[in-house]
Amino acid sequence: MIGKEMNAENELLVVSFGTTSAESRKLNIESVEKSISEAAGENWNICRCFTSQTIINIIARKENIRIDNISEALEKAVSGGVKNLVVQPTHLMKGLEYDKLCNILADRAGSFAKTAVGDPLLTSDDDFTRVADALTEASAAYEDGKTAIVFMGHGTEAAANEIYDKMQGILKNKGKADYYIGTVEAEPSLDDVIAAVNAGSYSRVVLRPMMLVAGNHAVNDMASVNDPDSWYSRFTAEGYETVCIIEGMGQLPAVRDIYADHAYRAITSISF
Repeated sequence: MIGKEMNAENELLVVSFGTTSAESRKLNIESVEKSISEAAGENWNICRCFTSQTIINIIARKENIRIDNISEALEKAVSGGVKNLVVQPTHLMKGLEYDKLCNILADRAGSFAKTAVGDPLLTSDDDFTRVADALTEASAAYEDGKTAIVFMGHGTEAAANEIYDKMQGILKNKGKADYYIGTVEAEPSLDDVIAAVNAGSYSRVVLRPMMLVAGNHAVNDMASVNDPDSWYSRFTAEGYETVCIIEGMGQLPAVRDIYADHAYRAITSISF
């Protein structure tokens, strides 16, 4: 349980994939939850749940902290007398995880008087513009014409994977030709990004995660100096000075504001 417990009938459940890194959890997930809580106001009780049971189990074993999964959180909401339930996911897109969440909620909708689900981070055109501005503002210090700034996304098999191409196009239209986006598990692949960077005239590459938290993907797939297949190692092998920024998007105030706005719109969609 997080935040203020002011009205047991109104619950705002913040749903995240989760991370085993306590520091990243605090800097990213907890920061987003705080922004959502402030936007929701005193009449809403803010709760947390994670969708990764593996992460939940690791945290319980290593930190002795128990975090609910989505089913447990919904059961608690029902037994606790919640009538109005708003769910705000911290997903980046309406992909497979978001669809799964919506299906679970649809099955339980009859347990509550009213329910609403907030949009993921990148939903509207305005969301994309605001996130693009946040990413470039956070990386502006590296813009010197000789540095390629590369963001690592997760990627998905769902059609929602198009968000990465869309964001790349927005950055290009903003004149940010030195910004590149790739994914770990889909397209554009790391090979695609390396080819694009090699086509330029760069001496340095800055790597940042385009993910809510800087978790295992950022630490291992992106920044590992020991793994020859990591993004750091691959770019270094290409002859670039490679710099890794281990910061999740949840550390960017502008990103937290978008999640808060989405949660607030979901709240106002419920007519009391």
